[in-house]
Amino acid sequence: MRVLHFFKTYIPDSFAGVERVIWSIAEGVARHDIQSDVLSLSRSPETAAMVAGSHFAYKAKLDFYVASTGLSISALSRFKELAGKADIIHYHFPWPFMDLVHLVSRIGKPSVVTYHSDIVKQRLLMPFYAPLMRAFLERVDVIVATSPNYVASSPVLQRYAAKTTVIPIGLDDPAILAPDPALVEQWRARVGSGFFLFCGALRYYKGLQFLIEAARQNRLPVVVAGNGDMAWALRDASLPNIVHVPDFSDADKAALLHLSLAFVFPSHVRSEAFGLALVEAAMGGRPMISCELGTGTSFVNRNGETGIVVPPADVPALDRAMRALWTDREAARRMGDAARVHYQEHLRADAMVDSYATLYRNLVR
Repeated sequence: MRVLHFFKTYIPDSFAGVERVIWSIAEGVARHDIQSDVLSLSRSPETAAMVAGSHFAYKAKLDFYVASTGLSISALSRFKELAGKADIIHYHFPWPFMDLVHLVSRIGKPSVVTYHSDIVKQRLLMPFYAPLMRAFLERVDVIVATSPNYVASSPVLQRYAAKTTVIPIGLDDPAILAPDPALVEQWRARVGSGFFLFCGALRYYKGLQFLIEAARQNRLPVVVAGNGDMAWALRDASLPNIVHVPDFSDADKAALLHLSLAFVFPSHVRSEAFGLALVEAAMGGRPMISCELGTGTSFVNRNGETGIVVPPADVPALDRAMRALWTDREAARRMGDAARVHYQEHLRADAMVDSYATLYRNLVR
């Protein structure tokens, strides 16, 4: 069996949340004798396919952007070529250009779309995009949501409930399960231990400003690992109890997680549809603090069980949650242990991969 994944970006241009999920699926289903190809856009595409682990990554030239949507003239012919060799087309939503390519191409192959997120940032354009989106979602065979929470809170998914199933995102990272002892000691000397860790890209929806204000009030130690558009907020705050680590490797991240008391994830907008960093924290057995967004973040972090869930953009609530874990270390330990169990039962990569392999086989019967 051969599956073609289609998404706007992929390695080596980008390896963020959705791209990591595509990689995990493509690599994982290989053990089920399923070959995967990935087609994405790039400003400097290579003519030949790039070998990516056990699958192949193809590129079409990115020509221009409209409303943050990458468009490509050559992608249509490239898509038709690769789709013609595939048994199943696997789309990753949202990307309006993808919807158009599917409708225009009329490939006629079984199709599945992983619905990663509602349209959030460009919602003012929804009246113009909605007809295209609905035509696309009506024509695909299966829609996969990444958590039951998102199905319950998304008006779009509720409209297509009859064809929607849930496959939670899963990750595996040996470095997190067994961090490098030498790196742990290097980071201990640099940032100490027992701190609250945030790790991720510093984007507008990550709620960094609320974490900074909570840390200003409680003066508890915080390590912020990441870089991005909101890094200026850390520079402006200049708080002695916040250490910023802009550059780090996956092995460094594992060491920092090992040294932390808890993982704090203050994303306050539904653009945070699942939270892979929370999965990593659960894998590492750390209690979590996150916000109730009606998304997968509250599937990963269960309030009162694996951590504490607070209202979004609520500095006093975030402050209280941090103080609670700081003062009650036994409760923090119990929540961290529960987070590790939750990861083992629901958030492993092989569970996600097995579910997709079964879905693929059911589609081609």
